[in-house]
Amino acid sequence: MAKKTSLFKEFSKGLIIENPVLRLVLGTCPTLAVSTSMINSIGMGISATLVLLFSNIAVSALRKVIPQKIRIPAYVVIIASFVTIVQLIVKAFVPAIDEALGIFLPLIVVNCIILGRAEAFAGKNTVLASAADGLGMGIGFTAALFLMATFRELLGNGTVFSGAQGLLALFGENALGGFNGIDVFSFLPNSFEPMVIFILPAGGFFVFGILIAIANRLGNKTGQEREDFDGCANCPLAQNCSSVQEQEREEVKA
Repeated sequence: MAKKTSLFKEFSKGLIIENPVLRLVLGTCPTLAVSTSMINSIGMGISATLVLLFSNIAVSALRKVIPQKIRIPAYVVIIASFVTIVQLIVKAFVPAIDEALGIFLPLIVVNCIILGRAEAFAGKNTVLASAADGLGMGIGFTAALFLMATFRELLGNGTVFSGAQGLLALFGENALGGFNGIDVFSFLPNSFEPMVIFILPAGGFFVFGILIAIANRLGNKTGQEREDFDGCANCPLAQNCSSVQEQEREEVKA
């Protein structure tokens, strides 16, 4: 029987304490790839949040039906179905975002955050708790993406919300009066120029490291150290890991 959980606690933990990107260091590939633009980060974050929310709900609702031995393939099929739906919606209503995100949108299927929450949480808890967990983790993922993109776009391109109409097109043509971003450096003296390194991989890793340090500092103040999440025992895929299985076989033989 699933244990009772606080819905607010399950929702809020993904914001800082167990932020999937900055505390658990999951989903770093799309984080580094799409965080050069604030608009792209919002598009990716919303897409991943929707997939997280609905896949968590579906996995939790079916957790007593799915056989234990095939749960991972079943989870992947569920996640892939929701990713396909989200991708078709993005293609139909905000094609500019679909084009900008490219291969990283369909690759949500193999995002370790999505599969990790399905295996570690949704497969063991109630539908409401799983929905809260998915929504919190999704918002935490989006916030981490947006923070990285804010620093990288501003310092690397000298703009904020560049290409906003790509996302605002969802609300009609020329939404917000045709607002398409602000060139911040145009208001500064000519001696100030964007630092291109911030939109390159090196700059991405630098910003990523700074944000991880800040998140760990904030998270540790809550009384839960980052080390609490380390080790094979807390890995969402531990039961399918060959190393863990080999260790279990050795213990049985002994």
